[in-house]
Amino acid sequence: MSPAQHTLSATGRASHTLLAAGEASEHRTLIVTLFAVFVAATLVITVWAGRQTKDAADFYAGGRQFTGFQNGLAVSGDYMSAASFLGIAGAIALFGYDGFLYSIGFLVAWLVALLLVAEPLRNSGRYTMGDVLAYRMRQRPVRTAAGTSTIVVSIFYLLAQMAGAGVLVSLLLGITSDGGKIGIVALVGVLMIVYVTIGGMKGTTWVQMVKAVLLIVGALLLTFLVLLKFDFNVSDLLGKAAANSGKGSAFLEPGLKYGATGTTKLDFLSLGLALVLGTAGLPHILIRFYTVPTARAARKSVFWAIGLIGTFYLMTLALGFGAAALITPDEITGSNKAGNTAAPLLALHLGGLHSDWGAVLLATISAVAFATILAVVAGLTLASSSSFAHDIYANVIRKGRATEKQEINAARYATVGIGAVSILLGALARDMNVAGLVALAFAVAASANLPTILYSLFWKRFTTSGALWSIYGGLVTAVGLVLFSPVVSGKESSMFPGVDFHWFPLENPGIISIPVGFLLGVVGTLLSKEVPDAGKYAELEVRSLTGTGAH
Repeated sequence: MSPAQHTLSATGRASHTLLAAGEASEHRTLIVTLFAVFVAATLVITVWAGRQTKDAADFYAGGRQFTGFQNGLAVSGDYMSAASFLGIAGAIALFGYDGFLYSIGFLVAWLVALLLVAEPLRNSGRYTMGDVLAYRMRQRPVRTAAGTSTIVVSIFYLLAQMAGAGVLVSLLLGITSDGGKIGIVALVGVLMIVYVTIGGMKGTTWVQMVKAVLLIVGALLLTFLVLLKFDFNVSDLLGKAAANSGKGSAFLEPGLKYGATGTTKLDFLSLGLALVLGTAGLPHILIRFYTVPTARAARKSVFWAIGLIGTFYLMTLALGFGAAALITPDEITGSNKAGNTAAPLLALHLGGLHSDWGAVLLATISAVAFATILAVVAGLTLASSSSFAHDIYANVIRKGRATEKQEINAARYATVGIGAVSILLGALARDMNVAGLVALAFAVAASANLPTILYSLFWKRFTTSGALWSIYGGLVTAVGLVLFSPVVSGKESSMFPGVDFHWFPLENPGIISIPVGFLLGVVGTLLSKEVPDAGKYAELEVRSLTGTGAH
């Protein structure tokens, strides 16, 4: 590209960004009102739920009073994050077929969660992943490891939500300064802290249910409008998307993002492994199984979640390809380099540029996306603060002598600390694709948590040493490879674009770190002189399969 062409392209991107911001600013009162209404409504729900939170079972597990359908709705609300709505739509809009791989991976992952983890975990634990591991192993070291892993995975996931919030509200309010975007990330962090400290699991669950309904209705509306625009002819939609993308037929074929070189093909394999195996190790998804009264309800909630999530991910096809067909790539990347604003921009174009309907649709879809972010960050923060309070504070620091009130207070203090860390890191990640960031959290969860959960539930010989090797080994390998990958440095889209200290070529570490996590669990167990308690394993096996003695 010549300097003159480059200048014209940059000018075009800037004008498109200003157009979107201008549309938003013309109707700023409407936008702010919609946001305020949603935030106020969710705060009312949170305060109401907070008044009914009387003990630890209420705070951590919502009193185990939710039905399978309610929990399925909440699980889908927890799972369909900013990555699903903003990141996947943006990835499809920019990379076509390869972008849709995120949707496939996120959905297939639920089969692993359903078949291997949901019911045994619900039967074996009480509030956290650490409960399952500690049942047949030495409490203090295993709970410390489980709590550490939960917090690290949650913070990785929180990065994506914070980045999505900064992008979204910046677009709507026309904020272009870095300081303004960081301010928005901080605002989301403060709201998240309020939700969790006041409402606990009850408040968070109700917010997630409301948000799931809003998100599915919003996606349905956009999908209907996209198909209506093309007279419900999917072939026309895909053809226009391919032509408008500037990539032609390659846009609809594998390889645009993950196929140019051997490295990108490996990256695709790594991403696929992380997505498919990561869900069953995500702490904020795992604790949702404790909110139902029976194992049958846990199984039913996963069925509902798969149905709702599957429907939504099918609609991301229409959102992504609709954005590619109706908006130029320059406009999408001009608004956000990673494509995170494709869905809100699609709403604006479907409603009509410079029209009240376009502004209303933009504001509504953006408010729904903001709701998505708030609900998911609340779930993530609750998972990590619960693990700190229940595993590390109550069972390690206080050696099981903490009262329920002290434990809940510790969870609330932990919420503030985790919120502060998330705000800081989210500000650094504000220009990165949120689907890619979430994939990193999946990789860390699949490397550190999943091997330990599976070995603990299904391997009689598994020992405390094996659990520690698996958790810490998987965690250090995954996080270490991310730190020295192009995600952090060496590229324009990196977290620190001005420096280059990366030596690991892949953007997702799953292909290395997941096998390492599984292998270290075996090595640690075989090298250990510890004799496993066969009686305890037999108890756990009966309990996990039948629910006998479950809380």
